[in-house]
Amino acid sequence: MALSIQSLLILFTTLLLKETLVVAETCSNCFTDSRAAYYPNSDEQGTDVGACGFGSFGATINGGDVSAVSDLYRNGVGCGACYEVRCTNSNYCSDKGVTVVITDQGSSHDTDFILSQRAFGRMAQTKDAAASLLALGVVDIEYRRVSCSYPNKNITIKIDENSNYPHYFAFVLWYQQGDKDITAVQLCETQNFVCKLLDRSHGAVWTTNSPPSGPLSIRMLLSGEDGDESWIIPVNNIPENWKGGETYDTGVQINV
Repeated sequence: MALSIQSLLILFTTLLLKETLVVAETCSNCFTDSRAAYYPNSDEQGTDVGACGFGSFGATINGGDVSAVSDLYRNGVGCGACYEVRCTNSNYCSDKGVTVVITDQGSSHDTDFILSQRAFGRMAQTKDAAASLLALGVVDIEYRRVSCSYPNKNITIKIDENSNYPHYFAFVLWYQQGDKDITAVQLCETQNFVCKLLDRSHGAVWTTNSPPSGPLSIRMLLSGEDGDESWIIPVNNIPENWKGGETYDTGVQINV
């Protein structure tokens, strides 16, 4: 029996909705068009005074394939995120592009990315092509968020050098895998597990003017673009006599 016009319309609408949902799901991996420049006065690697607060670690992480961003900085939430960036000039650019870690904030000539010189050149097909890209200074690109990967590395707490035991406690987190953001951090007493929510002072730096006493642990809230959230609790504690400038292995990593 032939379908009625109303039935055909319902069928068409259902198929269109399914197609729209499939596109929406796959577009989490879609590339976004933009432009990129590079640090003109730096060495091959990034800067050790980046807005994320990573210090010299921010210049050398990921082999120096790092970047400053403008809107993607997101008041520091974007620090440590990884992006696949590839230029679009077929004469010079490879299809593979480069994966960079966000360690700084900045923009230039309507760009979303200011790459390290090393990362900028790695978008090219050859060394000669890399020289041509660097000569251009600013290029059209496309980018997408990807998972960070640090094999054989756990999330590490780096105590800020300006921390003053036991009055002021500040730290950043190194080697966060995956594609989720750390949107909140709690500092907890290990004996009674009383926790306090920390402030994001700038970039990826978490602080408190009144840290709890005794050995400490942290809790990290991971938030995804899909709205999924989960708390991660490290295996290892921060010792009672913590010191500015020290690093402490949390004993955990995010599965990706």
